[in-house]
Amino acid sequence: MTAKLNSQAGESASESNQPKPNLRQRILVVEDDADIRQLNAKVLACSGYHVNAAEDGAAAWDALQRNRYDLVVTDNDMPKVTGVELIKKLQDTQMNLPVIMATGTLPDEEFARYPCLQPAVTLLKPYTFDELLNAVKAVLRATADALEEIAPPPNWQGQPLTDRFRL
Repeated sequence: MTAKLNSQAGESASESNQPKPNLRQRILVVEDDADIRQLNAKVLACSGYHVNAAEDGAAAWDALQRNRYDLVVTDNDMPKVTGVELIKKLQDTQMNLPVIMATGTLPDEEFARYPCLQPAVTLLKPYTFDELLNAVKAVLRATADALEEIAPPPNWQGQPLTDRFRL
């Protein structure tokens, strides 16, 4: 993993195949355990994502107010604001953002009471880095597919306004 973390300056030919950050896909990792937070952020960054990390739900909420993200990967059992509370805040403010909950215990009671708070994917700890990456890819792909369904046709921008709206 060390080779993937080296700066791109002076990279060898074998390192040039490493994924480059995709700055369009920004992920916020929210985890109160510093080791897990750092590992998750490092794995995602090494896989080409732009990653920020927050130590709890309150810090995550602050980050969400300042930055645009494509995905949140959050623990549930955290001080100040839990993962479920963070999902509720996202919904209350109509911030349409997919969430992966990576947690040691499922908040089954909250999900039973409020089914709309279900995250896109739930990963139970301990999970593997492959499981995390597969979940991230699947959620981002599903989100992109949904956006393409509502996007205007590709030739929309190329047509003069008078051609698009003939009276």
